[in-house]
Amino acid sequence: MLERATRTIKTAGLLLAAYFVLNIVLRIALPHSLELDEAEQSFFSQYLLAGYGPQPPFYNWMQYAVVSVTGMSIGALIVPKNILLFLCYLFYGLAGREALKDQALAAVGMLALITLPQVSFMAQQDLTHTTALLFASALFLYGFFRTLDRPDIGSYLLLGLATGIGLISKYNFALMPAAALIAILPDAEWRRRAFDWRILAAIAVALVIILPHAIWLRDNLAFASSDTLVKMAAGNEPAGIARAGKGLIAFVVAIIAFAALPIAIFAATFRRDFVRALSAGNRWTGMMERMMLASLAGIVLIVLFTGSTTVRERWLDPFLLVLPIYFLAKMLAAGIDLSAGLRRLRPVLSVLMACVLIALGLRVVGAGLFGVYSRPNVPMAGLSREMTRQAEPALVIASDTYIGGNMRLQFPDVPVVIPDFPAPGISAYAEAKGPVLVVWRGRKTATAADAVMPERFSSALATAGIAPQEIGSLSLPYYFGRQGDNFALGYAWVQPGTR
Repeated sequence: MLERATRTIKTAGLLLAAYFVLNIVLRIALPHSLELDEAEQSFFSQYLLAGYGPQPPFYNWMQYAVVSVTGMSIGALIVPKNILLFLCYLFYGLAGREALKDQALAAVGMLALITLPQVSFMAQQDLTHTTALLFASALFLYGFFRTLDRPDIGSYLLLGLATGIGLISKYNFALMPAAALIAILPDAEWRRRAFDWRILAAIAVALVIILPHAIWLRDNLAFASSDTLVKMAAGNEPAGIARAGKGLIAFVVAIIAFAALPIAIFAATFRRDFVRALSAGNRWTGMMERMMLASLAGIVLIVLFTGSTTVRERWLDPFLLVLPIYFLAKMLAAGIDLSAGLRRLRPVLSVLMACVLIALGLRVVGAGLFGVYSRPNVPMAGLSREMTRQAEPALVIASDTYIGGNMRLQFPDVPVVIPDFPAPGISAYAEAKGPVLVVWRGRKTATAADAVMPERFSSALATAGIAPQEIGSLSLPYYFGRQGDNFALGYAWVQPGTR
């Protein structure tokens, strides 16, 4: 079946569509407790804002639009994400068709994205903003390669669309168009594409897309960058050569972690041909090499200037996404007969698809075997049901977006807020038209400490002159968990006007 699917992009696309449908079915079949990013999207889907915090808003806007039409459900969270991932593969195949000039090889390149763990497994496991980045990066590659090959107004508009979406998907995407420009400068014909009047149309499209968030970002830059800087920072390590060296080592390790599996698979399936092809090249492979090197050089500068000691593999997504196309282009440039290698590669891609599905299911269903639980193992439905046996809340106030997003899924018609969001303070206590449920994280097993309301809640209640009616904690076993392995929540019921 896979051999037939790699004959054209259309048939490969149908195979991928079936694969993503299986991913959707699997996730819906698993417990509906949310992953961290899923919970964040569930919570933020109540609001349409120009900015939400450290991450750009494209995925939030998309999720808000979907939930506004369909209502909140696990399907409303899972289906859009899988559609974006499918489109990522599809546009990647179209980009491959522009660079490789071969339908069958483009289809193979599209399916070979499965060899990148950050695209195949990690994006399915949880990531949302990174999923949007992958989609935007594949769309950009298609628009960019098409502009180089067929510079019509449509290709420039597509390039602008991809750039705009990318910039409001993840901030590190900003390196991608800059690297693309650097990559074409040595080529006289391609260099003219950057000075074509139609590039103004691309810039205009990108500006229209990013303008609302750019205005918000101007006044919230410190807030938007704080989380990323914390993740990149080195704690109490002093600045200097040692810190810079640690950052560069982390950068090299991230590259190896990103590229090791696709390199190993292409080397194992194409064998000596793959090694021979590494010294070959043409116009397209040279451009892709310059593009990747310019992007990676940009990250090195960021590491050095910010003093970062952390570089995660997924931060390299837009810059090394082109690797499968690049490998195929190198082998084409070497004049190698690819038929034998492709016969060996196709079943490997099928096995990888099956492995992703099995791993996604096993990490939840098999969690009790290892005592390591993922967030879908958390018994959110049972905890919510127990907390609300006596009444349904008119408002839920949660300790964080993870708890808030899960409460939103369990009570889709009930507004959910967290401290300081959507507004400073918790004025919602006094504004609620009925009982308020306050929820916070507990320990593995409910203890007396869990039934003590966190200070930020109790002080807000005290300021409002409101006394909680009931404070308690609940502990339930993890889904598919071992006996004695529980998850707990603390909760309180508050009646506005009760003093």
